[in-house]
Amino acid sequence: MFDRASAVDEAFKSRVKSGDLPKISTHLTPEDVGLSACELVDVFETQIMNRQLDLLARRSKGKTFYSIGSSGHEGMAMVAKASRLTDMAFLHYRDGNFLLQRKKSVPGATPLYDMILSFAAAKDDPISGGRHKVLGGVDVNIPPQTSTIASHLPKAVGAAHSVAMARKLKLDGAVLPEDAIILCSFGDASTNHSTAQGAINAAAWASYQNSPMPIVFICEDNDIGISTKTPKGWIEANYANRPGLEYIACDGTHPLSAYQGAKHAVNISRFRRKPVFLHMKTVRLMGHAGADIETVYTDIKALEANEAKDPLLQTAAHLLKLGILNQDDMLKLYEDIGERIRAISEQVFVRPKLTTAQAVMEPIVPAKTAHIPAPPFASKTARTAMLKRDKRILSKPMPMARQIGTALADILLQYENTFICGEDVARKGGVYGVTRGLLDKFGPARMVDTLLDEQSILGLAIGAAHNGFVPIPEIQFLAYLHNAADQIRGEAATLSFFSNSQYTNPMVVRIAGLAYQKGFGGHFHNDNALAALRDIPGIIVACPSHGDDARKMLRESVRLAHEERRIVIFLEPIALYQMTDLHEEDDGLWLGSYVTPSEDEIIHLDEVGQYGKGKDVCILSYGNGYYLSRQAEKILAKQHGIQSKIVDMRWLQPLPEAAILDAIKGYKHVLIVDECRKTASLSEQILTLFAESGVKAKTSRICAQDSFIPLGAAANTVLVSKEQIIEATLDLLSDQGKGARNV
Repeated sequence: MFDRASAVDEAFKSRVKSGDLPKISTHLTPEDVGLSACELVDVFETQIMNRQLDLLARRSKGKTFYSIGSSGHEGMAMVAKASRLTDMAFLHYRDGNFLLQRKKSVPGATPLYDMILSFAAAKDDPISGGRHKVLGGVDVNIPPQTSTIASHLPKAVGAAHSVAMARKLKLDGAVLPEDAIILCSFGDASTNHSTAQGAINAAAWASYQNSPMPIVFICEDNDIGISTKTPKGWIEANYANRPGLEYIACDGTHPLSAYQGAKHAVNISRFRRKPVFLHMKTVRLMGHAGADIETVYTDIKALEANEAKDPLLQTAAHLLKLGILNQDDMLKLYEDIGERIRAISEQVFVRPKLTTAQAVMEPIVPAKTAHIPAPPFASKTARTAMLKRDKRILSKPMPMARQIGTALADILLQYENTFICGEDVARKGGVYGVTRGLLDKFGPARMVDTLLDEQSILGLAIGAAHNGFVPIPEIQFLAYLHNAADQIRGEAATLSFFSNSQYTNPMVVRIAGLAYQKGFGGHFHNDNALAALRDIPGIIVACPSHGDDARKMLRESVRLAHEERRIVIFLEPIALYQMTDLHEEDDGLWLGSYVTPSEDEIIHLDEVGQYGKGKDVCILSYGNGYYLSRQAEKILAKQHGIQSKIVDMRWLQPLPEAAILDAIKGYKHVLIVDECRKTASLSEQILTLFAESGVKAKTSRICAQDSFIPLGAAANTVLVSKEQIIEATLDLLSDQGKGARNV
């Protein structure tokens, strides 16, 4: 049987017992690097704790459910030792040594018990509540990560940026102290991921411009990613001479070298506020995971040579040479910790597990205990002084773009922990001028022009949310979100779930999107697909169709983010930004007068909009589809005598199901106008809702074609039109109607 875990275990015990320990290649002493003898013993204890936990995970199949271990990466205990408890850490999944070392610094902590609870997916696991084996804890300032293939790097950069931003803005409620740094660890294979490349580039980009960026990137280089070797010298060649990035190399298998390198990196980051790339050489012991048979892709002699570099043996060699511990002391410590872990595991393995879907899903939406009351509206005096508004201008009807921009000004004034970030949002005011003028009013700390990288934009928002902010990032076009969707799907949306509501990612992501731009821009500027957003658990998707609704829904979205800690996607129909008229030129029916927050109505998450009281047909839509339905409604009444009610769903995720069902109650004919693609469309969900709710009405839907959107007038051939809505309504109401219809 292939059992490298037992081989590593037996090798440690036999080599310590015989005194056959690695030769010490340096004359460094603990005092030379700033460690005491007791501190070195403390780290050795941590490393043994981690080793015995790895062995337990490998030997308890069916009782533990995660076997990616941290053996070979013991040097990370030294990084924990070199940093502070107040330095937030975003960890690689092989960093059990770091977590254990930091946990030991918390009075009353029970690191072994907590870790085994996590291994066993026990309901009382203090970080995830039995949902995943994650490394994290509020008490140790470590937000949990799941499978960290570099996806956590952008938010680590965002958190680092937020430290200086909080200091500059004198933010009340900042989580991190002014001199905090961010620690972010990952494997050598992960550096090849575009997310890692983008995040490290973003940090260096900021540093190159002298923007504070106190972050230590820790590359744990064990020379391999699952089975694919990292080319020799690849990491150093890529990062040793990067502008804006300090490079430090150390040997993570050597305890004193690891501490010396970590301390140097931490000091540069803390006192010079610079990003540091700490290149720490490690080894991987016991394979990638429990099911990994390394001899399939690695020669056994190479494995044994790797195992001879065991960092635990290196630390033992130092302790023996320095006369701090003898062989019997080290073996007793090793066996005692193993016995403690076995005894704890007997208690933990019988602890209750999650047994219902309701219990599993409970923290998808953050618990009410995480709520933070929204601040009061800004006073009239403050608004007048800050915004320099003229009553005449405010009372003049304005289109959606100006309503959103003016509402954002009020939001920035009311919520001191908000800021707007994205490509071109500050100086230019956004591609469509929505945020124009806000830079002059609020300054560059709250109007942040970012580099052109959607992963970095969302990472900035996620990381800043860890430090008390409620960010409002902007993605220029809906299609651009797909370049970074995992930052929402895999990072932001999972955080409350995997931390049992202890960590949250409150933010409002503004996205300009949808189609109907008269053929301009092509598919990257006219994306009409929402499927990538609608299946992400816990997020909210809002889509206003009129400036009045946009203003109210945006305020409610920020309240939901600030107070209820929600992630809100605020989808703004580009074609309606500057829309003024509905039926005729200069009718001004798609304009609205701005209303101040204290005097305005609220549109709640479960509310739909309704126009008309006609009883012949109820038309459900949103965004541009609602606008087109309103146009069709007049023609249907005037030319065909058909009286309609038009319902604007407004909130697309979660769908306001009760309000929709109430709105169509009593109608014999219901038409769904869905401007997005037919396949995986919102209309499919609505028809399913009708079927499952026993709706008896005759229903029909029209959708855009399953096509990308071309340039020019050809775009009209694949999108829903006013004429199609009229035709579908007539067909639905006719005795010869075909029932459910797709156009």
